[in-house]
Amino acid sequence: MSTDIHGGIEFRHPGVGTDYYEGEPWVAAMDLWPLYDETDYAAFGCLFGVRNYAGCQPLAPDRGLPVDLSSGMRANLGSWVAAGSLYGASWVSWAELASMDPATVPDRFIGRLTWRTTSLPSTPHQQLVSDSWPSETLSAVGVPPADLHGATERVEWTTGEVMCTYEPLTVGAVLGPETHWPHVFAVMNALAGRFGDDGVRLVVAFD
Repeated sequence: MSTDIHGGIEFRHPGVGTDYYEGEPWVAAMDLWPLYDETDYAAFGCLFGVRNYAGCQPLAPDRGLPVDLSSGMRANLGSWVAAGSLYGASWVSWAELASMDPATVPDRFIGRLTWRTTSLPSTPHQQLVSDSWPSETLSAVGVPPADLHGATERVEWTTGEVMCTYEPLTVGAVLGPETHWPHVFAVMNALAGRFGDDGVRLVVAFD
């Protein structure tokens, strides 16, 4: 059964601590789903340690829901987390996301290989790979391009009737332009321009 991500973006109200503001400290800015609508375990593992098959050093694993969670986000996530319908609740600030090194790689695997035949019916196959590919994988996809090692972007090739795609598991690739994450980061970055890097955070949980 697949795992999906839920949550949204919050910002810290600039009036917190002043005499004129009596509202809650954090305010829900936007749900996650209009910006991010993918199921990518490499990204989930990289950021939050969920389905971390690649062996990433996750940025913000298992922090739980913030104690000062906004009412809007609590209505969206809180009851589901409390009931056990969602797990892996955590949060991460824009300051932390912006400081990630795009060249960071997982401990166990360096890439993700996907292949399918050009003839129908065509079922996609996917496998995490290290420097040395298993013989059965080479039998399925053939000899990969010579410049594949050290690739920083997606590489595609065809061997006979098999179409292959290799994606490096660097932070820059897993969260990069081929994914929906740049939409999330663009909104967080824009809010950080008003409320500060530590004043914007992403709050999530998984099903």
